[in-house]
Amino acid sequence: MTNTPKSSNDFANITAILQGYFEGLYHADIDQLISIFHPDTQLIAPGNRRSVNKWLIDVTNREVPAQLNHPFSFEILAIDIVQDQAMAKVKCPLFDCNYIDFLGLLKEDGQWRIISKMYTDIKEKTA
Repeated sequence: MTNTPKSSNDFANITAILQGYFEGLYHADIDQLISIFHPDTQLIAPGNRRSVNKWLIDVTNREVPAQLNHPFSFEILAIDIVQDQAMAKVKCPLFDCNYIDFLGLLKEDGQWRIISKMYTDIKEKTA
């Protein structure tokens, strides 16, 4: 993880947001997710584009990993902070997928929030 000289507070705040992201995904906690995502966020994967609102509906309607006793194996792989922007690379194993997410964050009005999410499943596909 890298942290361009800015503030250890920024690094701690971003780490807390990422932990909130993991908890929100694992427990399907929509309120938690709303609190850390900017309303303009777009979620982008190969062949798939969604607004944050559409994604939140999808999270609401899917099974809840915590209720299925799935392991909590999320991991922060990297954080890079430059001024009031940051990029985080995280590992999000969910259901039968092994997602790698690139989360773009901006600090506006003193608050860090996720503004973009690119993701893909890196789990090997069987023929």
